[in-house]
Amino acid sequence: MAKVSPGEFIRQVQAETKKVVWPSRRETITTGILVAIMTSLLAIFFFGVDSFFGAVVKFLIGLAAGN
Repeated sequence: MAKVSPGEFIRQVQAETKKVVWPSRRETITTGILVAIMTSLLAIFFFGVDSFFGAVVKFLIGLAAGN
């Protein structure tokens, strides 16, 4: 990779940041809400799965202790 001067590097960075398309306020809020909803749904799902497997393990331990 070719070495560039600090000034040239800064010019390249500025040129690249001008190409960035930033999301609108509405898109940002919508995306944030969707992330919060999906995170909540996944938390509930994994809580349910964890509770189910916890109950199964307790049941199996109870069977083994009963012998």
